[in-house]
Amino acid sequence: MTTDAMLRHLAFGLGLTMLSAVVVRVMIAIRVMDTPEARKAHDRPTPKGGGVGIVAAFLVGLVLLYYFSEFARLANEYFLGVIAASVAIALVAFLDDLRDWPFVVKLGIQTLAALVAVGTGIYIHDYRIPYVGAVYVGWIGVPVTVVWLLFTTNAVNFIDGLNGLASGVMAIACAFLALFSASYGGWFCYAASGMLLAGLVGFLPFNFPRARIFMGDVGSQFCGFMIAVLGVVASRFDGASLSFMLVPMLLSGVLFDVAFTLARRALAGERVTQPHRGHLYQVAHRCGVPAVTVTLIHWGFAEFGGLCCVLFLGASGNWKLAALALIVPPQLAWLGFVVWLARRKRLGRWG
Repeated sequence: MTTDAMLRHLAFGLGLTMLSAVVVRVMIAIRVMDTPEARKAHDRPTPKGGGVGIVAAFLVGLVLLYYFSEFARLANEYFLGVIAASVAIALVAFLDDLRDWPFVVKLGIQTLAALVAVGTGIYIHDYRIPYVGAVYVGWIGVPVTVVWLLFTTNAVNFIDGLNGLASGVMAIACAFLALFSASYGGWFCYAASGMLLAGLVGFLPFNFPRARIFMGDVGSQFCGFMIAVLGVVASRFDGASLSFMLVPMLLSGVLFDVAFTLARRALAGERVTQPHRGHLYQVAHRCGVPAVTVTLIHWGFAEFGGLCCVLFLGASGNWKLAALALIVPPQLAWLGFVVWLARRKRLGRWG
């Protein structure tokens, strides 16, 4: 990439960041309020819906890129699919912020959005296995992709409970994904993750360290859905030799927390769709760890995941598997620390 092109990309990203910030300020003035309750960390009514700024920046960027970028035409089906699916998920999530729909309704419409993305060709076609190469997965790639999109969408939504946690993790993940995509020639993924990053950067100052507004479902569901979509796109666009495992590594902290919490609640006979405060990050905060500290720890997980991705992309054979395995020890250490805290504080039922 030339210096001139880099400067143009930075200017474009800055414009989207400013657009996001302006829309967030408008949403603060509109004051769609999130009231405190037992399962939430905040103790005073705070506006929500700040994710509208992120959505606006991303969609405006996509439309402009589609009409004015040369390489956009090389990924016509991706643009149409991503635009249609992202509009669907954003609209539904915004209505959910206003009406607080039951989880089953949200999941149903998320499934429709996932099917829109899959229907335009955004699904896992093959998987690269060390020493074997690319293995065509056939029709099984479609349901696997739908499950991946739904799980990641809701994982980011579930983790959005402390100032800057979900939005900061997403920003770090998008920054790494844009860097990897540009380095390996995945230009659509580079542009899309960069635009999502721009929207998140415009939102973050209003949410961290002090929250003047929350992302709301419109932000967390949209961001989770889009990073999951881009994870699939990154593994196959333009023949770039990236891997589907990049996004799971970048979101290792989020995905581990949600997977562990769902498994723990299911084994305890609890209703997994019922709102609660039993995620690891919530338990740590309830045990006295400051919210800013918990958020920074999760930012660290995302940054460490990015470094593991660097090793993963540069390795081969068993070394690739070793780089992938590196994401596990920090999560086990965090789990052990939270369990120790809960016992020390005599927390009892996690919720």
